Amino acid sequence: MPRPQGRVLVAQNRKAHHDYHLHDRFEAGMVLTGTEVKSLRAGRASLVDAFATVDDGEVWLRNAHIPEYAFGTWKNHATRRNRKLLLHRKEIAKLDRETASSGRTIVPLAIYFSDGYAKVELAIATGKRDWDKRQTIAARDADREAQRELSARNRGER
Repeated sequence: MPRPQGRVLVAQNRKAHHDYHLHDRFEAGMVLTGTEVKSLRAGRASLVDAFATVDDGEVWLRNAHIPEYAFGTWKNHATRRNRKLLLHRKEIAKLDRETASSGRTIVPLAIYFSDGYAKVELAIATGKRDWDKRQTIAARDADREAQRELSARNRGER
């Protein structure tokens, strides 16, 4: 069976765009067991409370939920275990430097398969305050209203 080409999205962290200012983005491989891969291929994963940390020169994905594989045996994986992420040494050093400064964290944005390999997209993020969130929503609504007016004008309705 040929390996699937392209990017196949498994899980996405939609609240990350709402709760954080996202800065640099990284793509990392994941160290998984066989039943975790099968569960991901079935499209089952959640990044709701997930985050990443740098410990002793290694990056770990913590609190990501990959449910047990339905047809697994007694050797099934733990659902919220810590998973090692694979990055280049320079990328790990940059993540470590950025998170050492106050208020920055590493947030997973998506889990996907890229050419058959399980990957996770990470971003360095700074938390938004409540007024930042309201400001973002107001700007999005204003842009949406301007786009509506422009499209109505182009149709000749106004």
